[in-house]
Amino acid sequence: MHHFLIVIEKAKNSYSAYSPDLPGCIATGKTRELATQNMYEAIELHVQGLREDKLPVPKSRSYAEYLAVSA
Repeated sequence: MHHFLIVIEKAKNSYSAYSPDLPGCIATGKTRELATQNMYEAIELHVQGLREDKLPVPKSRSYAEYLAVSA
């Protein structure tokens, strides 16, 4: 089982998602939940394609944190 960080961003009328550890693997959705589900499916296909091409599946190296900054 692999674990990948995904970043979800709010656009004007939808959401987009990507994984810093899987360049080119992106997804969108009308809601945050749909973008997350679509990203899950995109990652599954991406990893399957890597395996079919006999390429290594990258290890997750990304982390995310929120920082509180008082201005």
